[in-house]
Amino acid sequence: MLELSDAQISSWVGQFLLPLFRIAAMLMVMPIIGTQLVPTRVRLYLALAITIVLVPVLPPMPQVDALNLRSLLLILEQVLIGAMFGFILQLFFHLFAVAGQIIAMQMGLGFASMADPANGVSVPVLGQFMLMLVTLLFLAINGHLVALEILAESFVTLPYGQGFMVNHYWTLAGKLSWVIGAGLLLTLPAVTALLVINLAFGVMTRAAPQLNIFSIGFPLTLALGLVIYWISLSDFGSLFQALASDALQQLGEFALVR
Repeated sequence: MLELSDAQISSWVGQFLLPLFRIAAMLMVMPIIGTQLVPTRVRLYLALAITIVLVPVLPPMPQVDALNLRSLLLILEQVLIGAMFGFILQLFFHLFAVAGQIIAMQMGLGFASMADPANGVSVPVLGQFMLMLVTLLFLAINGHLVALEILAESFVTLPYGQGFMVNHYWTLAGKLSWVIGAGLLLTLPAVTALLVINLAFGVMTRAAPQLNIFSIGFPLTLALGLVIYWISLSDFGSLFQALASDALQQLGEFALVR
């Protein structure tokens, strides 16, 4: 009859359970996989499969007791680390959603909203379009595989029991300003062109007061805004590649122990 000691059971629990919580937390929060389009059961199965593949090459895990307070703190630490990794990727995706919403508001398409099936909220059409475009490009450059590789390397660079230092929280807080700044840089050419169009309408109103600017201004602004948006997408690939490289590099730097 097979008999297992408490030390063996604790070793197996620590060897599989701690990596599972970190990987599952990231998959639950990160975009594409962590959305409502992917069932929770599928995400758990995927986390379990990745854990089984990674466990043989991971460094030795600490000996933990399943019913010990220290093991609960280690599990909470792993969940927090995985959630932070997924949150950084969410910030990268919402950067383009913010850019699309800024352009939509400027050109008068803020009222045109649609349901976002991934998050269950209503967003402007341009923001949802940019979000879908970024999702396809992110999968095309294998960004999800790079994120999983960084997660696997984090077990070495951010070992168990290390915890988050103060610099990690300051780094994460700095990412919020990076989202707003990068979103404004993406939309600055289109917003500037639309501002010039609105100034031209103002000059037309002063030159011809009898002209009903509201009847012709809104459809003309909408049409020109769509043309400007179409022109701005011509260089979208290079901008996305630069921002994606920056985001993945920041994700890798976030996993380093400081």
